[in-house]
Amino acid sequence: MKRSFRFISTLCLLTLLATALAACGGSKPASTADGSEPTTEPSKDSSTTTKDVPTLVWWTIGGQVPSNFSKAVDAMNAYTAEKIGVKVDIKVASWGEWDTKMNTIVNTGEPFDIMFTNSGKYSKQVAMGAFADITDLVQSETPDLYKLIPQNVWDGTKIGGKYYSVPTYKDSALTQYWVFDDKYVQKYNIDINNIKTLQDLDKPLHDMKAGEGKSFYPLPMTQGEGLNGFFNDYDDLTLGFPPIGVKADDASRKVVSVLEQPDVMANLKLLHQWYQDGIINPDAPTKTEADKGRPFFAAQAFPGAEISWQINDNVQKYDMVQHYGPIYTTSTIQGSLNAISANSKYQKEALKYLELVNTDPKLRNMLAFGELGVDYKNVDGEKVIERTTDTWPLAAYTQGTFFNLAVTKGAPEDQWEQVKKLNEAASSSTILGFALDISNLQTEVANCQAVWDKYKYELITGASDPEKMVPKITAELKSAGMDTIMKVAQEQIDNYFK
Repeated sequence: MKRSFRFISTLCLLTLLATALAACGGSKPASTADGSEPTTEPSKDSSTTTKDVPTLVWWTIGGQVPSNFSKAVDAMNAYTAEKIGVKVDIKVASWGEWDTKMNTIVNTGEPFDIMFTNSGKYSKQVAMGAFADITDLVQSETPDLYKLIPQNVWDGTKIGGKYYSVPTYKDSALTQYWVFDDKYVQKYNIDINNIKTLQDLDKPLHDMKAGEGKSFYPLPMTQGEGLNGFFNDYDDLTLGFPPIGVKADDASRKVVSVLEQPDVMANLKLLHQWYQDGIINPDAPTKTEADKGRPFFAAQAFPGAEISWQINDNVQKYDMVQHYGPIYTTSTIQGSLNAISANSKYQKEALKYLELVNTDPKLRNMLAFGELGVDYKNVDGEKVIERTTDTWPLAAYTQGTFFNLAVTKGAPEDQWEQVKKLNEAASSSTILGFALDISNLQTEVANCQAVWDKYKYELITGASDPEKMVPKITAELKSAGMDTIMKVAQEQIDNYFK
């Protein structure tokens, strides 16, 4: 971001003043107007300095960092240093390495201040003591942040009745979409509005494969994602462990072994058939990053989300059709959280930074879109922007609310109002509000997770035969303690909904 002439002039005056003070034996200011260190040397007998501006380490998830990433973050830091006296050092773990990297940071006690997390990790990380209890602090230090986020969204983050994270107030109810590259929709006359189930996808995917050739894969996958939303019908109790769950519409709230359910097995068998037929790329179990320009994929999304994907993937037009939801589960609310380290020296400052992210449109846009004038330009103040590059790596859904974020040119002008309406129209899982307490289950959970991690990539990408693999996985899970987890989960659910 280019500095204005006034800003440059002010900076020069401050630098000259610092030089003059040093020559007279006085002290220099600790930082310039943009929060950076002055270029002049301090006087040797200097004894008073302005308080340092703390720099918070924020770990998040995203794509490959572009060459202008540091410059864009510097612009954010100049702004936030002036607004609230805080800067950030944004650390980006790639989509493929995020699971492993965050586990390593938590397990080794590597210092950080803020960490993006979600329902797949959150309860485990809280049980390990990684995150600060912010229940009182968020209300006393950042009342605007606390008031912004609806109470039911805050409640969805509770563990043991306490808040350990700031939830991202966005499409907090899950809505699932199929997303097609329009050129294939037109070429193969695909009736996208009548595709609701995986079985409905079978003909159009095979038509695309037959027409495009052997090296074309209509449903490209990566190991970590598989088919996005595959286990949506089952509430995972915030465990982030798909083999155990409750059918979201089951009034009896029975905890089941999900992989053994007939509907899940049928879909796994279909995935395996697609893998054998070349619908899915053969390297799916080992592929860590998605290619751009996918002909088809599944996504949790909201109206207008396809505009950003078109830019990112250099695709002329994506057709997006809703096929599931909206539905609230505790896990959907916990789908995007930012937690503060229990060991951070700057817990108040970290909360104030997250408050600014959620209440200041200028900072919100910089985080979501990158460097103003390079990655995006303002079309209508802070309300509408036009993206000018496809390289900004940070995922907007991980950062803060959507409801102070600019609409990208081409998306519906009322995009965020539509998202609010989806939230308001959402149905609820029969165990909404429940989060499994794993305090006394950590050994069993860790052992079961290790089993799942050993086989999941092969299973969720269709590479392995579920009729052979599911019994094998289930037997190993039972040996690792799955029955114990299910028994305790059922007891906790029954007590919670007395």
